[in-house]
Parts: sequence; C-alpha cells; structure tokens
Amino acid sequence: MINSLRYSFVFFLVLAATICRAQVDSVRRIPVQGPADTGVARPQLAIFIPLYLDSAFDANNTYRFDKSFPKYINPGLEFYEGAQLAMDSLQQEKVLLDVRIYDTRSATQSIGQVVQSPEFQRTGLILGHVTPGELQQLASAAAHMNIPFINVNYPNDGGITNNPNLVILNSTLRTHCEGIYRFLQRNYATRRIILFRKKGVQEDRLKNYFMEIEKTTASVNLKIKFVTLEDNFDVTALADNLDSSSQTVCIAGSLDESFGKTLCQGLAALNKTYPTIVIGMPTWDNINDFTQPEYKDEEILYTTPFYTNPADNLVKSIQQYFKTKFYSRPSDMVFRGYETTWHFAKLLLQYGKNLSGSVGEKKYKVFDDFDIEPVFLNKQNMTLDYFENKKIYFVRKLDGNVTTVN
Repeated sequence: MINSLRYSFVFFLVLAATICRAQVDSVRRIPVQGPADTGVARPQLAIFIPLYLDSAFDANNTYRFDKSFPKYINPGLEFYEGAQLAMDSLQQEKVLLDVRIYDTRSATQSIGQVVQSPEFQRTGLILGHVTPGELQQLASAAAHMNIPFINVNYPNDGGITNNPNLVILNSTLRTHCEGIYRFLQRNYATRRIILFRKKGVQEDRLKNYFMEIEKTTASVNLKIKFVTLEDNFDVTALADNLDSSSQTVCIAGSLDESFGKTLCQGLAALNKTYPTIVIGMPTWDNINDFTQPEYKDEEILYTTPFYTNPADNLVKSIQQYFKTKFYSRPSDMVFRGYETTWHFAKLLLQYGKNLSGSVGEKKYKVFDDFDIEPVFLNKQNMTLDYFENKKIYFVRKLDGNVTTVN
C-alpha cells in the first residue's frame, strides 16, 4: 500500500510537470463566460517559478526520469500547483486577467531576456519564487517599470535599498526577532529570559538584533541574558542558568536546526526540576521531531509568517482535493502558491496601474493576515527602502498538539 501511494504521488508530480510544460512561457488567459471581450487590455500578472522543465523533458517533450521525480523540482512545481488552483478559482469568478508563467530555470530564455521582451512591458504585477540573484533582477525590473514585485519565498532584502516596488512576503530575520521581543514584552516581561546560542557569525547577528531592539523599544526593556554554549554542551551547562523556583523563558539564538533540537531535548530532560518554555526560530517549521518522547512536557514555540489553520474550510477543501485526486497531502508551498496568486491578483484587478500604492491593503485575505508595512533602514533620511510582511505567528507545540498563540 505504501509503495502504491508513493507511486501515485510520483505519478501526480510527473503529470503536473507535463501539464505545466504545456502552459509555461505562454499566456494563461483566464476567459470570461458571458459577454464578449470588450477589447480593453486585461491586467497582466507575471509569475516566476523554478520549474526545471528543460531538465525534466528532452527535445521531444518526453519526461527524462521515468517513474522517479527529483526532489529539487518539488518546491517550484508545488507552488505552481497552488497558483493553478487559484487561477481556476479566479476563472470561476469570470475575471479579466492574463497570467504568464515563466520558468526561471529555462535553458532558452533568461530572466533578463523575459523582462526586456515586448510582451512583458504590459505586466502590472510580478510574483517570484526566487534566489538572491533572481531577487536582484526582478526587483530592478519592477523599479524600472514602477510595478510591485512580490518576493514570495526569500526572507532577505538582498542588500536592496530605495526600492518601494519590492515586497518581501517571507519576513526577514530581524522582523522575527522584533516579533519575539514584542511577544515577550506582552506575555513574559517579568520572567527570567535566557538566550542560548552557539558561536557563529549568524548567531552574532541574531544577538545584535535583540540588543538593537532593546535600545530602541518604546516599551519595557527585557533583561535578556546571553549564554554561549560549547558545541558539545550537556544539561549541566543549561541547568546552571535556570531557576527551579520559577519558569525560565529560553530563546534559541541560532537558525541551526540541530542546535535547536539538542537544546530542546536538554531542557525537556530538566523540565520537572527547572520549568522552561522554549522560543525558537522560523527554521523550526521544518522540524518534525518535536512530537517524539524526548520532548515530552516541553512547551516549544517558534515563529512563522505563514500559518494554514487546519480548521479553515478552504484548507480542508484543498487537502481533500489532493487526497481524492492524487492520494497525497498538499505541501505548504501549494498553499503559498494559491494564497499569493489569488490575493495579489485580486488587488491587481481592483487597482490596475495604481496597485503600487495599495499593495499593503488587508482585503482579500486567504489564509494569513498579511501586515505589509514600509521599511526605512536609515532612520535619519527616512528613505523608503521596500515593503515587508510584518505579521508573525507563534506556533506552539506541546506533546503532539499544535496551536497558535498571540
């Protein structure tokens, strides 16, 4: 049965890639049922996704990998599947919209060639699942054309400044730190707070973020103690910094998932004597081990800008669709593809060429409460550098139960 399900899922991916191959680099024009087209130019949405179609298919459009499917293709294809579902939903609403899908791994057409092409000049909105280099290219194109570019996945500004057309949807690390700091101010301001870290450049950056936030906060300052652990630290090193008479809030000051798991295991082992709550980084969204017995009774929280509530009717509908048709579960990237395509397409349809000034409006919610705010990196000259999603969710895991907290 397991092999059968695995084969069904691979077959689904191959089928999806084949369908995608037929549509990419051509217009996916959402038709209107009813009155004929008036001839008015439709808003145009460009979606850039790493699909690797030229790697997956030969010159005769024959799939290269037989019954297997390379993992590196998954994220882009899953995002495409979500976007496809969103386009189907928009089609049911009978909207006037042109959607063009571009494969960023195309062997015949680079991003530079795409953005210089005549057909691209009508684009009113760009969505991109990008790498750092692609972020630079598409942000530059968006600035030149004065249209919004929604970076849907890369949690970094890539050094870009003075570009109010760039929107970072996957919140930056600094924003996560700001969210953690405000969360602690609201809920644990009087508690003992320890930030456990290891040695490293990235860990130094995290520490500096918290120290800078402490200097600029308009509310109560938290008294965070910074503790650097050795690579082979044990529970004794943790216990020396904990209090048996009251709960200690422990922040994991590293993006390293292995460090996070080791820290949580050690704190869970001490929990009956030294009660703790652990707050981790957004990379913990990839950790599935927290349901294991070694983490029992340890309250673990981590931050994320994206949270799909399993009780949401649309979430359940998409899950049922995948279960019925493909014998599989949709990934987070499927939901990301659906949400970003539908949400920002609706804004484009409403505002057209004036979308840039309205990209942060909170209407047309799908799964997440986006809070898109302007970012001013230089507080002295107050130049608008870009927009960023500042909404941070806190996911709580305790003995297999998953909830969100405010």
